[in-house]
Amino acid sequence: MKVFSSVYTFNYSWEEVSSANWRKYCPWNDKSTHVISVDTLSRDVDPATGILRTERLITCNQSAPTWVVSLLGGAKISHVYETSYVSPADKRVTMCSTNLTWSNILRVRETVTYQPDLTASSPGHERTRFTQDAKITALCGGWQKVKTKIEEASIERFSENARRGREGFEAVLEMSRRVFGEEKEREQMKMMHG
Repeated sequence: MKVFSSVYTFNYSWEEVSSANWRKYCPWNDKSTHVISVDTLSRDVDPATGILRTERLITCNQSAPTWVVSLLGGAKISHVYETSYVSPADKRVTMCSTNLTWSNILRVRETVTYQPDLTASSPGHERTRFTQDAKITALCGGWQKVKTKIEEASIERFSENARRGREGFEAVLEMSRRVFGEEKEREQMKMMHG
């Protein structure tokens, strides 16, 4: 098993990050062109806790190294199952995802959280801490050397994708702030001029 961990701070409030998270794979994000579709399977709010739970199926163009695809076989399309929990009371978004494609050969379990970064925030300049952890385990039988090579290649690709994902999400956050800021200004102008 190989482990990937990353911590990053977005210069946006938790409210901005948690709402823009639903637009992460939109056209504003030119780093997520591999994502073909995001389908919401279920969504409900727990009346006791107020936590929004969402299940989604993410369909992507396969990004595995060519040698892995030729060794393991497989299609050019991959599927990821994601469950997310948004707790407005705790100001916490937790997203857990696992691969469905090749899950009998390679298991990828990822957990992402977004929470206010209280150590780096000040009034009017809120920041959000992003934590990402992934465990990648090759389940294929055979030589340990092959398993290790597959895990190493997978963790390297995961790391590259994580970096691109953060860059793309930054673009989504920037565009969201601009678009919603413009909309807020229009609404205020309407209210002022009746």
